[in-house]
Parts: sequence; C-alpha cells; structure tokens
Amino acid sequence: MGALPEIQLHLRPGIIELGWGHLDRDWLPVDIVAAAAEQALRDHGAEALAYGAEQGPGRLITQLQARLERLEGVAPPADQVMITGGVSQALALLCTLLSRPGDVVLVEAPTYHLALRIFHDHGLRLVAVPGDARGIHVETAGALVQMLRAHNERVAFLYLVPNFSNPTGGTLAPERRQALAAMAAREGLTVIEDDAYGELWHETPPPPSLYRLAHGGPIIRLGTFSKLLAPGLRLGWMLAAPDLVRRCCGSGMLDSGGGVNHFTATIVATLLEQGRLEPHVARLREGLRARRDALLAALALHLPTGCTWNPVLGGYFVWVRLPPGLDTLAMLPLAETAGVAYVPGRRFFADSGGQNYLRLAFSLLAPAELEEGARRLGAVVRRALKGVV
Repeated sequence: MGALPEIQLHLRPGIIELGWGHLDRDWLPVDIVAAAAEQALRDHGAEALAYGAEQGPGRLITQLQARLERLEGVAPPADQVMITGGVSQALALLCTLLSRPGDVVLVEAPTYHLALRIFHDHGLRLVAVPGDARGIHVETAGALVQMLRAHNERVAFLYLVPNFSNPTGGTLAPERRQALAAMAAREGLTVIEDDAYGELWHETPPPPSLYRLAHGGPIIRLGTFSKLLAPGLRLGWMLAAPDLVRRCCGSGMLDSGGGVNHFTATIVATLLEQGRLEPHVARLREGLRARRDALLAALALHLPTGCTWNPVLGGYFVWVRLPPGLDTLAMLPLAETAGVAYVPGRRFFADSGGQNYLRLAFSLLAPAELEEGARRLGAVVRRALKGVV
C-alpha cells in the first residue's frame, strides 16, 4: 500500500489541471503565518492551546470588526460576529440549525457545486432560481417562495455567491442586491450570502454586501481566510443576527469542543495585529489579475468561433460556453487524453443544465501553463465539433 496523501490537490503527470480552484503553492504565505504562530505562542502561551470561546477568540473578532470597518466603512457589532471553520463548516452548521430533511433550498443556476453536496448531505430539496449576467432574478425568487409555501413546502433559505461567483465569476448587480434584501425582509426568507471571493477583485471592489443592505433583515454573510491566506487554515467568519449567533454557539459541537480551530484563529488574530494581511492580499490580487489576463488572451487565440466566456472581474474562474450540441462531461475523457482538464458545467446545476459549459481556474497555474492548457482545450473543442464526441 502506498503512502497516504498529505493534501487534497492531486496533479496528474502530463495533464494541465485547469479544474482545481486552488492557489499556487508559491503564493501560500508560509513565512508570515510562521512568524504569527511563533509570536502567538510566545505572547499567549497555553491560552492559544486551550479550548477556545464558542464564538471565537475575542482578539480575532475585534480585529475582524476593525478590518471590515476599514474596508467597508461599517464595523459589525461583536454580537453579530462568529468565527467558523471556513465557509463549508458554517454551511453545514447552518443546515443543521435552520433546516430539516425535505426542506427546500433555493440556489442560483449555476452555483457552487460543493455547496450542493452539503445540502444533499442534509436531505434538502434544491430548487434553482434562474438569472443572467447581473445575477439571480429576484422577482422569480420571490414568486417561487410564495408558490412553494402555498403548497405547504418549507423553504429553509436561499443560498448564493454574490461576488465573483464560483463558477461564473459573475457579480450580483447593485439594484438586485437592494431588491433581494427587500424581498428577503418582506417574505421572511433567510438568505445565506457566501462571500468567499469578494476581496479578490481585479480592478474595482464589488458593491456593498447584502448583509449591509438588510437593515436587520434575515441575511447571513459568510467569509473566509482560505482564499486570502491559505485553505489549510480552515478558518472563516459569519455575520448574522445575534440570536442566530447565540444558537450556533450553543450547538452541541461547540459546547463539546469550544471554538472551531482556536489555535489557528489565535495565529490569524496575531497576523492581523501585525498588519501583514493587507500587503499579502494586494500581491495576491496582482498575481490573479495577471493570470486572468493570460488565460483570457489564450482563450481568444485558441478557442474556435462560437465559444464565449463571461467577463472576469474578480475571483479564480472563467465560465466558458461552447457551441450548442457539445457536452463537456462527455468531452472530458478526450480532453484528459489530450492533456488538459476542467470541471464540466453540469456539476454546478441543481437540476439539469450546463451541458455545453465548463469552468476553468487560473489561480493554480503559471501563465505559460494556462496558455498551453488553452491551446490543448481549443484542439479538443475543434475535434468535438467535427463529431469525435
């Protein structure tokens, strides 16, 4: 039996992996995290290694409040902040507390495919809300809520990624944010705002968050340090109404073990106190912007006529539409044989759809690899158009 793997990322020899939405390992800030860990242990000692407060360490909550105030002009009250084990752990906890098997969850079409996995794990029924380049159709979402409730269906919440989304890279338009916040308040609809990519803008920041617009409405905002610092930290945060924060803190898991990832949270609090996050994020934005430009230029050069893709204003991904009649799931073995991989579009849909779409990630690979991956992909698409698939 071979050695067990150390990390999730698996790179196959000879294949340019455009499917993995991971950061280049050279961008993972080993030095600043190590320095923060050393100082956290020196300054806080056994406190850093003890069971943490259920809500998260006060030092990190204070630093997060100050950081959000610098970035967005408003500091959330401390009783609305909770430190989580990343977005995925927060989603799983919220599903446990806010839903029961058979409940409906409204999702964008397309949406983050691994969130769909979490919802399926909790026995939830997924209903897709259509949209366009400006985000979901809010009036349709409201009509779906009313229709489902009229049929005695329980709608647990609506989930969306409003900023530079995975997979499309799209951003919810300002006027639709206002409309969604108003609709959520009017219908008493809980909305989970997954803001994993909001700080990774390439030219300009996104519009204000739904949570800021809600004015006490039922919006839950999730953020993460995985995309800004390192995914191995498994650390994020949640903004929610005080009563929901209290419910989360009183859950059995936190009652048993205290705050999630307390030692890591102590390290990140120290890193923020040292002022080392902002320069790192600025470098990360610059690197992602350069790789986005490299991949878009290569796609324009190598993909055949009839292939289109969304504007990419932030995040990690390009959402590519191939000509009608092609099936990117059926094409994938051919692509891998040709030395390139991607994520087929249909994995991002709660029901049917996405057959001729695919997602490409530019966060992991150097510009030269992105260019070669686009060249190989273009050759595969041309073969498919000739009837190979």
